Amino acid sequence: MPAVNYTVVVAEDEELLLKDLVKKIEAAGLGFEVIGQAQTGKQALELVNELSPNLVISDIRMPMMDGVTLLEQVHDYFPYIRAIIVSGFSDFDYARRAISIQVSEYILKPIDPNELYQALLKVKAGLDEEQEYYSSVFDESWLRSNPEQLAFTLKNYIQNHFKDDINLNVIAQKLNYSSAWLTKIFCQYYETTPSRYLMHLRIAQAKSLLAHNQEMSIRQIGEMSGYQDQGYFSRIFKKNTGLSPVEYRESLNQRG
Repeated sequence: MPAVNYTVVVAEDEELLLKDLVKKIEAAGLGFEVIGQAQTGKQALELVNELSPNLVISDIRMPMMDGVTLLEQVHDYFPYIRAIIVSGFSDFDYARRAISIQVSEYILKPIDPNELYQALLKVKAGLDEEQEYYSSVFDESWLRSNPEQLAFTLKNYIQNHFKDDINLNVIAQKLNYSSAWLTKIFCQYYETTPSRYLMHLRIAQAKSLLAHNQEMSIRQIGEMSGYQDQGYFSRIFKKNTGLSPVEYRESLNQRG
């Protein structure tokens, strides 16, 4: 059995199906470890906040918060966490929403072990590629012995790459830290989390582009600010400013 490389939180409201899914994930033999199990969307979100897994696998229909709403919230605050949705039926509206938050796979029940294996393999390939890239950026032995330099290096990396996909979980794993510990070190020196700092840079970039580039579309501005999906960009922008990108641009124009 391969060493555990990546962590998973699983959300499924039916206990027997939850246990069966956990067994299938571990039986796939791809190095995924289930570190959290939830039977409601709310409980799953709490586990994600606490454990910061590499992957969330969620059923759609759950009490208190459905699976897509759960993954939308996860994507808003942890865009680097991968997601797989499982469902007992094909639902176009749910599938459309799932696409908007870049869900890796949409699997129908009953879950075929080979289909799950292929979905996990796809996620693993992406995470492996990121880990290889970050190995060339962060010097593990030197940075682990110098927390202040680690915080500075991470801050500098985020500043220079905020338009790109940044996976803080994989960076933490590369340095043999938990995501929580890496966040604690960063907060110690900059009084904010890496995720919030990344979001701050992206929103600031979007505001600047909206103010000074009237000819650019909202989609273009989102892409140049690190958001490849226009709907997701608009949702995050409004959550942070109280206005949609269109409303923000109009408010600037009204001021003259």
